Amino acid sequence: MCLGMGLAYLAAFHAPEPNGMKVAVVGTGARVQVLAQTLKDEAGDALDVTTVPTRDAAVDRLTDRDLAGAYVPSAEHPRLLVARGNSDTTATAAESVFRAVAAREHAVLTVTDVAPTAQGDPTGQGLFFVLVTISIGSYASVAAIGAAGAALRLWTRAAVGLATSLVVSTIGIALAGPVFHIVDHDRAGVWGMAWLYSAGIIAIGVGLHTFLKRWTTPAMMTLFVMLNFTTSGGIFRPELQDGFFGALHAFWNGAGFVEGVRDLLYFPSGGELGGRVASLVVWLGVGVLALAAADRAERRARRAAPTAPLPTAGERRAEEEVGEAVAA
Repeated sequence: MCLGMGLAYLAAFHAPEPNGMKVAVVGTGARVQVLAQTLKDEAGDALDVTTVPTRDAAVDRLTDRDLAGAYVPSAEHPRLLVARGNSDTTATAAESVFRAVAAREHAVLTVTDVAPTAQGDPTGQGLFFVLVTISIGSYASVAAIGAAGAALRLWTRAAVGLATSLVVSTIGIALAGPVFHIVDHDRAGVWGMAWLYSAGIIAIGVGLHTFLKRWTTPAMMTLFVMLNFTTSGGIFRPELQDGFFGALHAFWNGAGFVEGVRDLLYFPSGGELGGRVASLVVWLGVGVLALAAADRAERRARRAAPTAPLPTAGERRAEEEVGEAVAA
């Protein structure tokens, strides 16, 4: 577990740098085209540089979460448009790129945020720690249900898991909302995504426990910590990671929760909200399939278990005599 955690976290987070990060230069004409081409040539694969004709068009692409930053060139007052609700670290990386561009012109860059985060989440990373809270509550509950509910039938354990996911998601939204104000509106929608996320993890875990037994916890930590936290986009989005983590970010459930909540809270157009919610539903569906497979395996095991032979008449009489002696 130590080796796995070290490899996952250090590989994902130790050296963030742009990787195909989408930025744009705002305007038309030869000067804008030359600037965009120069940036593209200098950055190579680190930046994906395009042009947009107007500031409004740039804002639209930022609020559609299609850009990390849009640079409005000016000899005296250049401006950078970012959307910190998309990712604070991505916005900071774009700011670093264009501060260097402005410095070449001996100008001071002004940064405008078109999608600010909640007042209680100034770094934009509070949602990542909400994810951590719900994740740990969910996969730790799997171990408790497996240990304390070993004698219960599969679907009874599943019902306990469903109730647990309601409790875990409610704790998560209570802390994120009224306590720390990370989520300052649309709390019902965020709670719904938190429940889908938690229920999916618990359903998968309860199902896997039938097959993996004591190895369930390492498997859950691999799925929902090592691969999940590192690909969620809560700290660094794919444009600051290598291709492996970016590929998992497209469909992993932690990314579904974090990016879905960002879409709901910070981007009126909704961004990819529908797709992210759908991914959480799919993960819950995988959990239901795991439960069905576990139920089938447990039924088969019960049918195959040998039944104890009936006691003989002599054995019954001996048991009666022992009982009489004890009673006397």
